[in-house]
Amino acid sequence: MAAAKNALIAQLHPRDRQALMAAGESVQLALGTVLGEPGDTTTHVYFPDDCFISLVTGGAGEPSIEVGMVGREGMLGTQLTLGVSAVPLHALVQGAGSALRIAATPFCSALAASPAMQQVLTRYVYVLMSQLATSAACTRFHQVEPRLARWLLMTQDRAHSDSFHLTHEFLAHMLGVRRVGITGAAGTLQRNGLIHYHRGNITVLDRVGLEAAACSCYATDRRTYDATVG
Repeated sequence: MAAAKNALIAQLHPRDRQALMAAGESVQLALGTVLGEPGDTTTHVYFPDDCFISLVTGGAGEPSIEVGMVGREGMLGTQLTLGVSAVPLHALVQGAGSALRIAATPFCSALAASPAMQQVLTRYVYVLMSQLATSAACTRFHQVEPRLARWLLMTQDRAHSDSFHLTHEFLAHMLGVRRVGITGAAGTLQRNGLIHYHRGNITVLDRVGLEAAACSCYATDRRTYDATVG
């Protein structure tokens, strides 16, 4: 059996891991693909390998904002582990790549047959809930520059690369701020030698410095994941 790239699947007992991988299929997810809208019925769950997904909220006709991010460390479709089929948030592929996709019915069957799998995935639900709460407080209380630094670190963690493509417009949309705010914050990070930003291409030059510039929310998220899922 091939080694699982996804951290949650890798933690499972080999029998459970084999059952999930046999029930699913490897798919390539393109940038900008919408994987779910609030209120939709969940048809599939996704375990990212090298792609990552933004979780976005916002009412009809209102500005939207990213409240969570899912990469190789997690899964999309955690609501099924709670027995809920409705999609809670807009899910958008932010970084293209591969994922294991499993239809809802076989996933729920595999989950019901394994208390050990239920424990691993329920712990991740807690991590995701914590990330959502942290994002809400971060948006309300922290300035744009440390929030941008946090967001770039989260993206780098899931992109598994020092370089990625992000426009000012997209960053403003994800952070829920005006584009001029992103321009100013990115300019400061670049002048401080932490990143290089040109025509939407971002390269992290100083990871340690970027962590120091980020708000405490980034470290909080990491500690929660390590302590809960590990």
